[in-house]
Amino acid sequence: MTIERVIKKAQEINPEIDTTIIKRAYEFAEKAHRGQTRKSGEPYIEHPLHTAFNLIQIRADLSTIIAGILHDVPEDTEYTIKDIKDKFGEDVANLVEGITKLGKIKYRGIERYRENLRKMFIAMVGDIRIVYIKFCDRLHNLRTLDALPENKQQRIAKETIEIYAPIAGLLGIWRIKWQMEDICFKYLHPKEYKQLEYKYEIEKKSERNQFFQRTKNVLEEELKKTNIQYEINARFKHLYSIWLKMQRKDRKFDEIYDVFALRVIVKNIEDCYKILGIIHTIWRPIPNRFKDYIAIPKPNGYRSLHTTIIGVDNKSTEFQIKTEEMHEESLYGLQVHWNYKEEIGDKEKPGWIKEILEIQKENKETKQLVQEITSTIFQNRIFVLSPKGDVIELPERATPIDFAYAIHTDIGNKATQALINEKIAGLDTELKNGDLVEIIIDKNRKGPNSQWLNSAKTKHAKERIKQYSQNKAMDKIKKMFHK
Repeated sequence: MTIERVIKKAQEINPEIDTTIIKRAYEFAEKAHRGQTRKSGEPYIEHPLHTAFNLIQIRADLSTIIAGILHDVPEDTEYTIKDIKDKFGEDVANLVEGITKLGKIKYRGIERYRENLRKMFIAMVGDIRIVYIKFCDRLHNLRTLDALPENKQQRIAKETIEIYAPIAGLLGIWRIKWQMEDICFKYLHPKEYKQLEYKYEIEKKSERNQFFQRTKNVLEEELKKTNIQYEINARFKHLYSIWLKMQRKDRKFDEIYDVFALRVIVKNIEDCYKILGIIHTIWRPIPNRFKDYIAIPKPNGYRSLHTTIIGVDNKSTEFQIKTEEMHEESLYGLQVHWNYKEEIGDKEKPGWIKEILEIQKENKETKQLVQEITSTIFQNRIFVLSPKGDVIELPERATPIDFAYAIHTDIGNKATQALINEKIAGLDTELKNGDLVEIIIDKNRKGPNSQWLNSAKTKHAKERIKQYSQNKAMDKIKKMFHK
């Protein structure tokens, strides 16, 4: 990696970017790291350049790119945060200081590991750009894992797939998430990785490309009759996500039908729905395989229309339809549009960031904080609907108990059963994305069953159940006292 390549990429993405400050940051970092080498034997300056290059690729702002070049200077050289502040300003210095405080997250005893995780959570809600730098730093470290002994390769891959990749997913930075997961998959499950890579990249590649071209040709014939501006390309599943699906559904590779999808990118939302209508007139849609993530975005902000149809050769084929802006967001995350010069308003923050803030306020003990965040925030999220059309966001594996308390405490306290998609179900039934849920209540019911704590998944539901039990205990004490 060279500074010239970094600058060229920066100008490609933003022709108006100030490249002189990027060059100055490089010269400062090169001088600071001069004589230092990495385990691979390459000059150390290669690493911050790769970090900056990765940041440019995910559309980071200028301060973040500069901080990426300088991120290891205070920890590994004689220069200080004050030196960086004097030369590059307060914003860059704060980011570099944030990375320095975050430290190197490593498994060095469970307590230290938890403490480092706590730092990451706090950094996320303070300034998300710090975590973006950490991701891009980690991505380059993963690409150079070959230089490390096997035990370190395993440790770094394990913590990346368990911690970094889920956070990248929550932030919507799929470009980084996929790359991290596939590299880690290669080290954690080398045999399965090679088998899948052979099938996916060699055996099926030509067949896939032909199928894509034939489907594209059919759709383009119809689109030529419209004035819609469009771009059609293929979206291929990454190896780790295919392997996970094979494990989860106990299927062979040939039984996974959505290893690739056709992506149609248009200029505006109106055209998204027009394209959807055209696709459904050409091919028969598969029931229950349509998702409108434009009307109801995912918790990380992901927006798109997804539909699966019976297509060419009677094969099920997935289409994803989105605008250019939505496509950028899906690759690089919502940070593409956040203005870091001003504080991000609460309404713009994803729900899970607010949850971290709430958990952080209430938990002072590191072990409890980390456990609560990793068990509730890092799960995939689902959306369920109320009979009134309200959309409720819940963690995966949530139950009607969680749904009831999300609607109102009284609904939760008096719940007896649930109707899921108009069928009677128990309160401990696992909900699925898109379920229509109605809670049946008993107005005479005094309160929740303490056993519900075993089925509840959300912090909110658990707190309300505990609160009722505590209030009930207090009432008993008061009655005894008044007697």
